[in-house]
Amino acid sequence: MRRDIVECRRCRRLADHCQTVAKTKRRAYRHWNYWGKPVPSFGDPSARLLVVGLAPGAHGANRTGRVFTGDSSGEFLFRALYDAGLASQPSSEHRNDGLTLKDCYVTCAVRCAPPKNRPVAEEFASCRPFLERELELLQRLRVAITLGHLAHRALLAALRPRGLQLPAKKLAFGHGRHHRLPGHLPDLVSCYHPSRQNTQTGRLTMPMLMSVLHAARALL
Repeated sequence: MRRDIVECRRCRRLADHCQTVAKTKRRAYRHWNYWGKPVPSFGDPSARLLVVGLAPGAHGANRTGRVFTGDSSGEFLFRALYDAGLASQPSSEHRNDGLTLKDCYVTCAVRCAPPKNRPVAEEFASCRPFLERELELLQRLRVAITLGHLAHRALLAALRPRGLQLPAKKLAFGHGRHHRLPGHLPDLVSCYHPSRQNTQTGRLTMPMLMSVLHAARALL
């Protein structure tokens, strides 16, 4: 699974962008050897909690090679996961920093850093089989947290082949909203994405994110 993700070149626009960013680099990271490829998921393969983000950051995960690692979004998210008892340390700086997750698995709807952080519909569709496969492999999965409405929509699409038949309007995104799905499908809990724009403007605060994580843990 990991190899399939890293070797994927289905979306030429995304593959070219990842490589371009890896070559030009950001001045602060000019000495880094950028990852510059699709970024695999990360976490506990026996996890009951799944966290779904949008896509790797151009100078975060596309640089470090680990999802939500090396940028402000990752700092915010992993600090919260640590405080919730789901991560072994409060920071995520590079893929060999010793961080581990307990009962938690972190993934993205799209595995390559997109231009302007905005994947197009075809790119979501091309990446969806990876998310569908992860849902199959996470056999103990009970709850999924979606970070932002685009990740929320992507997860709903990935759940359709597993029997989700409820209309999307009944499963609308909303911060802190909880949807209990039928059958063996995981419960869904929505959260604003921990992007710099959201955290610096106060749209998403640490107490708000912790409240979502505590609600998800209570469902477990």
